[in-house]
Amino acid sequence: MRVVAIINQKGGVGKTTTSANLCHAIAESGKKVTVIDLDPQGHLAVSLGIRLQQHGGIDEAMRGEKTIQEQIIQVRHNLQLITSGSRLQEIEQLTGNVSHRGDLLKNALQTGLDDQDFIFIDCPPSSGLLVVNALFACDEILIPMTSDFLALQGLSHLMGTVKRFEKVLKKHYTLWLVISRYTPNRKISKQVLNILLSHFPERVLATAIKETTLLAECPSFGKTILEYSPESRSAKDFRKLANDFLEGKVMYGRK
Repeated sequence: MRVVAIINQKGGVGKTTTSANLCHAIAESGKKVTVIDLDPQGHLAVSLGIRLQQHGGIDEAMRGEKTIQEQIIQVRHNLQLITSGSRLQEIEQLTGNVSHRGDLLKNALQTGLDDQDFIFIDCPPSSGLLVVNALFACDEILIPMTSDFLALQGLSHLMGTVKRFEKVLKKHYTLWLVISRYTPNRKISKQVLNILLSHFPERVLATAIKETTLLAECPSFGKTILEYSPESRSAKDFRKLANDFLEGKVMYGRK
């Protein structure tokens, strides 16, 4: 089982869009996927058509009040969701030993998901205790990136955090970058992409997800792009991205 944290501390980079559509595309390919909404805003659950107030979530599992199995919602074929829950934000205010507070998610995931091929963790756009828990629990990090220079600054900050955790936890994360909200006819987009390719060789997944209005419309219907417009370019791109991730296909050279 691969545990993947989808992280970017900068907002507006298409993180939840990537989480919902990539997880559905991987599940559609036949893999068993569990996705955890670790963002107190609960946007991932909404994107998948789930009303948060109707379900407990990862908040209760991290507190030891419920098991992971009790919090699972089957949302699509081969795809199950664990919502954020109404009290997830309270985790950020917990006091006590740092390593113990950072282990809450990892401990919650110890049992009940052994039959899954992937666990994806959709993280909040922050650098607080919830992201710490994701980094304790995961072995791989997937970073959605927009092609602008402010996104590069945010990535630099995130990589500093990742390096510190690798040192403290004595582990090495497998790193993947996804180009989201890409506008190929903008000069700046190609410049930023080339910077990423030079600094992260063989880490940028081969398919870039282009900016489209269809992707912005999907969440209001509680559907992924694979359901909302299955023959669209965006749906085809996410299916290709899923294949890239499963097979480790990456971009090479300048674009």
